[in-house]
Amino acid sequence: MASKTGRTWLDCKEPQKADHFLRLAVKSLETLYSQLISRGDGAADIASSKGDVEKDLLRILSCQAESALSQGNNHEAVVYVQRCKDMLLRLPKDTAYLSLMCYNFGIDTYNLKNFEDSAFWLSQSYDIGKMNVKYAPGSDVQAKVLRLLATVYLEWDCQRFQEKALNAVNLANKEHVSTSGLYLKIRILLRCGASDNHVRGGLHEILESEVSLDVCLSTVKLLLSADREVLAFEYLKHVCQRFESSPDLGTALVLNIELLLQRGKELLGKQKIEDIITGHYTGKQLTPQALTSLHVILWDKASQHFEAKNYSEALQWYNYSLGFFKGGQMEPNVAKLQRNRASCFLKLKQLEKAKEAIKEAERCDPDSIFTQFSIYKVAVLENNVKKAAEAVSAMGQLSRCPVAHEDKLLVSENAASNLLSLAAQIALENEQQETAMKALESLCENSKDEAQVLTALRCLVRLVLSTIEKSSDEMRNVGLDALLLYIKMALQIVSHQTHMNVEQRTDEANWFRKIAWNSALQCESSPDRMRDLFVLSYQLSQSCLPDRTLLMGQKTCLLMAAAASLKLCRMSPCSDQTEELTQALEHIQICWEVWKTLKASGSFPTDPTDTLLLLYEFEARAKLNDAKVETVLESVLELENVETKVLEIIAALAMEPPAHFPLLCKKALRVALSLHKKQPQADLARCSKCVHSLIKLSLPSGVSEVEARVLEEVWDYYEEALSIIAATSDDFPELETLWLLTRAWNTGILLYSLAQYPEAEKWCGLAMSFVCHLGSLQESYETQMSGLYSEILDRLDKAKKYFAIED
Repeated sequence: MASKTGRTWLDCKEPQKADHFLRLAVKSLETLYSQLISRGDGAADIASSKGDVEKDLLRILSCQAESALSQGNNHEAVVYVQRCKDMLLRLPKDTAYLSLMCYNFGIDTYNLKNFEDSAFWLSQSYDIGKMNVKYAPGSDVQAKVLRLLATVYLEWDCQRFQEKALNAVNLANKEHVSTSGLYLKIRILLRCGASDNHVRGGLHEILESEVSLDVCLSTVKLLLSADREVLAFEYLKHVCQRFESSPDLGTALVLNIELLLQRGKELLGKQKIEDIITGHYTGKQLTPQALTSLHVILWDKASQHFEAKNYSEALQWYNYSLGFFKGGQMEPNVAKLQRNRASCFLKLKQLEKAKEAIKEAERCDPDSIFTQFSIYKVAVLENNVKKAAEAVSAMGQLSRCPVAHEDKLLVSENAASNLLSLAAQIALENEQQETAMKALESLCENSKDEAQVLTALRCLVRLVLSTIEKSSDEMRNVGLDALLLYIKMALQIVSHQTHMNVEQRTDEANWFRKIAWNSALQCESSPDRMRDLFVLSYQLSQSCLPDRTLLMGQKTCLLMAAAASLKLCRMSPCSDQTEELTQALEHIQICWEVWKTLKASGSFPTDPTDTLLLLYEFEARAKLNDAKVETVLESVLELENVETKVLEIIAALAMEPPAHFPLLCKKALRVALSLHKKQPQADLARCSKCVHSLIKLSLPSGVSEVEARVLEEVWDYYEEALSIIAATSDDFPELETLWLLTRAWNTGILLYSLAQYPEAEKWCGLAMSFVCHLGSLQESYETQMSGLYSEILDRLDKAKKYFAIED
């Protein structure tokens, strides 16, 4: 029971706890053994029991040895194993058990790099196995022990234990020949710096044995790694002869070529390749695996020459690869090969041959983005804009599919986008801007790499700006529309993407924001585009770090966008303007918020933003027939030091179709007139215009509008006009005087027709008062007016008498 408990603790990696139970077990067995001995040797059952006790004791002693070794007590483990060895004479059947235990000890100490202890235990394992051949492990196991022992000497100190390592491996190969043993011998000979003749002996042993071709080729590589080049190629030659009839011979031939090329022996390598190509068509074909390896070597070599700009050499290596494919063979690899050949032809300025190679590539693999790229390159060189555009379109569609590897190189996820970027670069190098823009647009549509798309959009913006500068008005608008599209795409990325840090996002947004701003300033003749660009500039600024300068820019963008929307409405007064005006109001409301934030950060005594925002809001609401327009006017009137010009503009806007707010117009004009008169030197011309407008708005235009209140109001304006005329002496415009005279006279006639004779006489008399101010027209009008006025007075007298008689 104690022995089983001890074994269990050992298995649980608790050797110290195991020791206690193992000692108890040994003590119990020794006591039992003493009792058995004291009874004598006569009885057969006693002899059998003694044998069982000794067998159990050997097992427990071996466990104690294992425990001691696991605790680093190698000497104690040796003592236990020695006791076990002494018992083998009585227990020969445990020879294999003890030998394998020592082998395991050797492995454990080898793994811990305790080479001295490992060598001891492996030697013990072998020696124990030789004690009783009948019950020893098999020769293959003994050989394995010796090979590990040789490996220990090799790694411990090869120069110091050279003889021991060689003796161990030779003994292993004598016990049981194996591939690993023969290979190990070569390793030891090479590490010990043995002569070529000694190594040849070991190589001869390998060739004489039934080893695989792979082992032989591994040996060749081992020789090369040890700088035994001559020996390696000599041995490789023997290997090829040895496996001449093997279907795997091609593997050796390919390795031979690879080694030759690695050592710069290209001419000899080419001869070997040509021999293989000849054999390929005369019944000596390589295995598919060997042929693939050879293609890889050939393409690598071609790629190296291509990168070194040795295009003729690169083409020759690609042609070697092509030599293994039958004419008309349909395979993706053929397409890749033809594309690579086409690249070489293009570099060599052999356009027709390049076109032939691309034609073959298209036949084999038309749905490859690389094939379309090759077609594109030729189209650009031929200045075939249509074909280049078709190729770009095809590349764009194919870029949505996963891209396979090309020339054995794994392609990154954005390989298709990289090709489109390269396509744009090629077009620009060949001065084909339109084609370059198509390639970049396709990249923007299909790439998932946001940074790459933003770079492409920057290129597109620069290209379209250079085009706009040289274009006619019509083409300029086309360019601006394209610019709008590019900036909108940039906005979408900058405002939604998550892979940029704050600094990168600000940098990108700022760049496109400034482009939108500067482009908007160039759109005076196109208010809709100006509005859109200023709005984009504002939206992009929202992705930047806020500061006072940025807020000022946002305010200006929104003001300009609102102004552009209102200008657009003025340019098409008959169209439905609801959407434009509503949009203008939205910009104005946001601008108010930005302006409030700015004002909270400091004072702006000369900034006209308050006035402009109120003017824009008044115009938008007036044209929308919004009742809040009156509130806006009140806000204008509450402005500090409101200018008369602002009020005159308000008055004009109140009556500008489709707006119609005569009362608000008159209110603004009255305030403006009042302010004019308060000036130290009133601007009488502007006063006159205000009065003119007030009279025009107030005079009745028909019978239904004739009211005493209205006439009284207009009479006051006329008195204002007379005072202005008097103040200006002879500088008052004659036509304005004539207009005032005519409108007053017509009012008198209207009142006469309504039998309001006193009022009629009053207004006709007012009209007559303007005659003396007519200047050059005075004489002509005085004659006419006097006669008419006398006639009207006569009629008025008669009318009065008539009404008096009736009364």
